[in-house]
Amino acid sequence: MSLRPAKCYRKIERPYTRISVRRPRRSYVKGVPASKIHRFETGKPKDEFKTRLYLVSKNACQIRHNALEAARVAAVKALSKTIGESNYFLKVLVYPHHVLRENPLATGAGADRFQTGMRLAFGRPIGTAAQVKKNQRVFEVRVSSGHEDKAKKALKIASSKLPVTWKIEVKTN
Repeated sequence: MSLRPAKCYRKIERPYTRISVRRPRRSYVKGVPASKIHRFETGKPKDEFKTRLYLVSKNACQIRHNALEAARVAAVKALSKTIGESNYFLKVLVYPHHVLRENPLATGAGADRFQTGMRLAFGRPIGTAAQVKKNQRVFEVRVSSGHEDKAKKALKIASSKLPVTWKIEVKTN
């Protein structure tokens, strides 16, 4: 089955973690899938870059781990193509801790015979998401002075892969 659209998981809700007082060993979600984010830091971290740019959320939302990875790949590709591999440093500042669950519904002929509906509908873990608050920084890009416009463009490309609206903060040392 393909992924449900991001609008199904965008809204922040209190995570239900199935806490059991009588049987504490059963108090956690089993089989959480691994995060798709391969690298949280890319580029050249050792250099002292003068300018820092941040991708900041305007609203609170949940961002799935595959959307974070897609945004990271798009930003890295744009940065390395325009300013070179060793002239920037990019860091993902959030980690997808929240476990997303889905109760798959049976479709097709005869589905009504073995569908249990909402009975025991805890759901199977299908992925993880980062819960982002309003005005929280998600990506950080460090570049030397003169490359701010190219870094802004890269963050704009990355923001198109993420839900809700974003703003770019620029800080200079």
